[in-house]
Amino acid sequence: MDHIRPKNSAGRNLKQAIAVGVGLGALVLLAIFVIPFGWYPLVAAAVFLATWEVHSRLKEHGYLLQRALLLVGGQAMVWLSWPFGTTGLIAAYVASVLALMFGRLFHHGRHVAPQNYLRDMSLGIFVLTWIPLFGAFAAMLSKIEQDGVLYGMYIVTFMLCVVASDVGGYIAGVMFGTHPMAPAVSPKKSWEGFAGSLILGSVVGMLTIHFLLHGVWWMGIFLGIGLVICATLGDLVESQFKRELGIKDMSAMLPGHGGIMDRLDGMLPSAMVTWLLLSLT
Repeated sequence: MDHIRPKNSAGRNLKQAIAVGVGLGALVLLAIFVIPFGWYPLVAAAVFLATWEVHSRLKEHGYLLQRALLLVGGQAMVWLSWPFGTTGLIAAYVASVLALMFGRLFHHGRHVAPQNYLRDMSLGIFVLTWIPLFGAFAAMLSKIEQDGVLYGMYIVTFMLCVVASDVGGYIAGVMFGTHPMAPAVSPKKSWEGFAGSLILGSVVGMLTIHFLLHGVWWMGIFLGIGLVICATLGDLVESQFKRELGIKDMSAMLPGHGGIMDRLDGMLPSAMVTWLLLSLT
């Protein structure tokens, strides 16, 4: 039976991770189907916690960012996308970037020159883009409407494809992973795991597009491929982020998963491409 033994270790407490994952899934289902208008508050809370978490790690390593501007700007981006769509989102994003640029410039007053201004200001814009901008697209999935499609099915499609990508990549990576994808950034991420994500993500994409959204099945292939590529690259971005800070996890907020951003790293950019594809179709 040696030929079916895993080539790699799981690298985490699998039972704990599954239990937390099921709890998060139940919370998502409650926000979609039970709590009236529950999806936006859930996304807003996730964006708030993830921003707080990332800011805390950056502050510990000497970066100077105005936490209040990041938190308030991020919430404005999410909530203004509810009544005004992408117009409200972009308006809040631009206003937040301007506030960050000017606020960091005069952080120590008019008579003290700012130190590391370009570094900190640029990193602040990155955080605003990485978390609340992408997160707002996840929130706006609840605003997509189509005759014959039940409320929440676009969100369910997104979540199922994300889970399929994670599960497919995890199983294929553990069982068969031997060729590192980007060893300098994330040594454990393999091409075999990426292939597993592509296969299961595309299959679930086809099934959800056909049965939940009543669309043409082959659109699910494009959805699966786009989502998996963005999720993989998002995971690599977070890996490099943590590598430069010299940390293993963003926090210990989610047992078995790490921090909020350790769970959202691939979902946030995937939400953007999902919203784009599903809105167009």
